[in-house]
Amino acid sequence: MIKSMTGFGRCEISEENRKFTVEMKSVNHRFLDMNLKMPKKLNFFEATIRTLLKDYIQRGKVDIFITYEDFNENNVNIKYNKELAGEYYKYLCQMAEDFSLDNDIRVSSLSRYPEVFAMEEMEIDEEGIWKSLEKALRGAAEGFVETRIKEGEKLRDDLIGKLDEMLQVVDLIEERSPQILKEYKERLTAKVQELLEDTKVDETRLLTEVTIFADKVCVDEEIVRLRSHITTTKETLLAGGSMGRKLDFIAQEMNREANTILSKANDLEISNHAITLKTEIEKVREQIQNIE
Repeated sequence: MIKSMTGFGRCEISEENRKFTVEMKSVNHRFLDMNLKMPKKLNFFEATIRTLLKDYIQRGKVDIFITYEDFNENNVNIKYNKELAGEYYKYLCQMAEDFSLDNDIRVSSLSRYPEVFAMEEMEIDEEGIWKSLEKALRGAAEGFVETRIKEGEKLRDDLIGKLDEMLQVVDLIEERSPQILKEYKERLTAKVQELLEDTKVDETRLLTEVTIFADKVCVDEEIVRLRSHITTTKETLLAGGSMGRKLDFIAQEMNREANTILSKANDLEISNHAITLKTEIEKVREQIQNIE
């Protein structure tokens, strides 16, 4: 199968008074770039999350959003620091004596001093949290991959269509190439006859000139390589798997061959075909950028 680098997945898991929601979305990127956004209390799972998601994703810029709600009623304890409260009380009494002030210390006012009362979370159930979080992550990742596969299938079909059109253009170039030599020989013969008038044309010299011209404009090798690159691209698309980088390299090679044909072309028709090829190759390269 072929995968696009554009995808979206979402999963929500509620169990054991906990609720996890995971959302994933991605765009194309040369490498795998995962950006995690989640509550701080889940930070110690980050490395495990990244390792898990690498089973589903090879390339792309992926944003992962994780939300976590804990509905446990007794997950926080209040801690009373008696020793610290005693210290506050002792010094407040001393202040009242030192400055001849009324001692109006009340429990309500003393309790508001820092650290007299503190909120303390109960021990975190890491195993239970990860069990639920993993389900949410895998559910989102599976949906994410499914959308990538669907988009990838559309890309594959469109690319194969474009490659078939490119083969037709290559056929036109191959068909036109022999005609260039024939027309050049006819023009050269006519020109020589015009200049020499009744003198007999030297066929050997004429053949030499045509051969030199043929070497300059011959694109047989470029046509063979282009056909090979197009065939390899189609076979790779049909084989599936992670192929984006390979196809991008092949597209660069196809563009190089098209450039050579254009530079060798001494014919308007072939030049136009080569420009059409370059245009189609660029379209193919743009779409390949979206393949994982």
